[in-house]
Amino acid sequence: MTTTSRSESVQTFPPSEAFAADAVATAQKYEAAKADRLGYWADQARSTLTWDKDFTETLDWSEAPFAKWFIGGELNAAYNCVDRHVEAGHGDRVAIYFEGEPGDTRTLTYQDMAEEVARAANAFESLGVTKGDRVAIYMPMIPETVVAMLACARIGAIHSVVFGGFSSDALRSRADDAEAKLVVTADGSYRRGKPSPLKPNVDAALAAPGHTVEHVVVVQRNGENVDMESGRDIWWHDLVPQQSAEHAYVPHDSEHPLFILYTSGTTGKPKGILHTTGGYLTQTAVTHRDSFDLKPEQDIYWCSADVGWVTGHSYIVYGPMANGATQIIYEGTPDTPHKGRLWEIVQKYKVTQFYTAPTLIRTCMKWGREIPDQYDLSSLRVLGTVGEAINPEAWMWFREVIGANNGPGNPPKEHPAPIVDTWWQTETGAHMISPLPGVTATKPGSAQTPVPGIEVEVVNEEGKQLGRGEAGLLVIKEPWPAMLRGIYGDPERYKETYWSRFGDLYFAGDGARYDDDGDIWLMGRVDDVMNVSGHRLSTTEIESALAAHEAVTEAAVVGAKDATTGEAVVAFVILTGAAAEGADTEALEQELRAHVGKEIGPIAKPRNVLVVPELPKTRSGKIMRRLLKNVANGDEVGDASTLADPSVMEKIAEDMRTKHGS
Repeated sequence: MTTTSRSESVQTFPPSEAFAADAVATAQKYEAAKADRLGYWADQARSTLTWDKDFTETLDWSEAPFAKWFIGGELNAAYNCVDRHVEAGHGDRVAIYFEGEPGDTRTLTYQDMAEEVARAANAFESLGVTKGDRVAIYMPMIPETVVAMLACARIGAIHSVVFGGFSSDALRSRADDAEAKLVVTADGSYRRGKPSPLKPNVDAALAAPGHTVEHVVVVQRNGENVDMESGRDIWWHDLVPQQSAEHAYVPHDSEHPLFILYTSGTTGKPKGILHTTGGYLTQTAVTHRDSFDLKPEQDIYWCSADVGWVTGHSYIVYGPMANGATQIIYEGTPDTPHKGRLWEIVQKYKVTQFYTAPTLIRTCMKWGREIPDQYDLSSLRVLGTVGEAINPEAWMWFREVIGANNGPGNPPKEHPAPIVDTWWQTETGAHMISPLPGVTATKPGSAQTPVPGIEVEVVNEEGKQLGRGEAGLLVIKEPWPAMLRGIYGDPERYKETYWSRFGDLYFAGDGARYDDDGDIWLMGRVDDVMNVSGHRLSTTEIESALAAHEAVTEAAVVGAKDATTGEAVVAFVILTGAAAEGADTEALEQELRAHVGKEIGPIAKPRNVLVVPELPKTRSGKIMRRLLKNVANGDEVGDASTLADPSVMEKIAEDMRTKHGS
């Protein structure tokens, strides 16, 4: 299907001359990668990381779709993330500024981290953990989480981080699938000013027999009383501090497994995405440095993700620490104790790079610019977005309100901080499509172009490349260093899930299109691309059209079953504060239907628009469109346990039944 790109009238923003002149990445990187892709990655691997043994071959694709990168090379991820910075004389550089939700703080230098990781590695080994064993980490956003991950990497144990917002059943299924030997957890954390438990979920997960877990190590964080099972459970503070601060690391093969990270699909058993050491560490470090224009000796970097997701693995732990960055780790929520908490932290630490999700940006839009306007955000020089495609309106708000902020009472910056809209997945391990600040003229709402060394295309159902202005399926043409090495324990599922559609092309599961400039616009998951009367419609595009209306701050769109058209568009919208006051919601819903018809075309006009107070979001800010789809179809809501506020769905379902009979 051919569509007219809404990007044609979008203004682009070239980098300032001063930024471009001092940028880490240059246009020559694209040229070098295009001239010799494998040579480019070999050069990046050698110049970015420290290898105990050099590799003899860059890529072995003989057993496609299972790749091997940097064959014969040996290295240690923990050494690259910690020790080598100390050896280079940077031991006193701050690695982590920690901000707890209650306001407590900690500062850890690279020397501190080297000692903590060594102690934790010794502690885990004292419990019988050896190379190749699996360790489940079920933790809040505290420094010990990073320490535990790096301690596993040092030993060669394979960590499987389970997001702290997941249930005991989710933890058990993941621990069982990985056959975890050890669980590292905490008594709990803090959530919106109240203690939030974790250890009781571990107890529930391990209550039934048949698991492989031998020990549970518990960090004391919120001081709540928890049960400790004799012989199995050990307090971190009783085990780790007594260990030696020296630990002789062992180099691991480039293809040695580093971690398993489970992706929870809408149906079926979660997929254990397996990543290995050398290729993953190379691409995360390179893209972190280039995408954020990192200058580790002067920058203060902050990624607001949770390490329970791949963004936290790649752009809190491995990428930034391999680059010797100084970064922020924040335990709490954006609105605790007040809605300016994010900007308060940016101001306090003079953050220079801020990487966050479009959902959070839209939430801040809803709260109003008067909140960030109270803070001095002038230190910010690069902004990034991750998690889903960002609508142009949110992109522009991010640029004008956050990126141009020059401190209260001062005129806005002449050159606002550039925004890098990054596309990638748990499976890709690292950025695949992203502008490069200092090189790319950025475009609101578009991830734009593959990073150097990556080759992607937009193709039709037959795998043929599409032209400008055409929408289709996003595929990756060539293997990349940080690519997953399979689904843990299930190689056939890996081939079926990612390679069966086109054979020699990796199908990402996302729809995309080229605009008239050849830039790539993401259209969301293919299962979020609706087929209405034979027309392929992007949920992302309709959401963007709705969000462009002055009354709307955020929107989520799903396809619902329809006897006439096959699928129908159903939209859920949150109004701005001003629009919500005394609004005639029925009239506004009809106005929004007409607005979408005008913006995109009559075929995209929603069958139903429902004004809602909130959208169902996980604690990481991801909108659970699956639950909205259930409501739109008149089905049972389904499991809402991973939502930040499960009661949201009850209200939405009731309103849908009352207003639209679903």
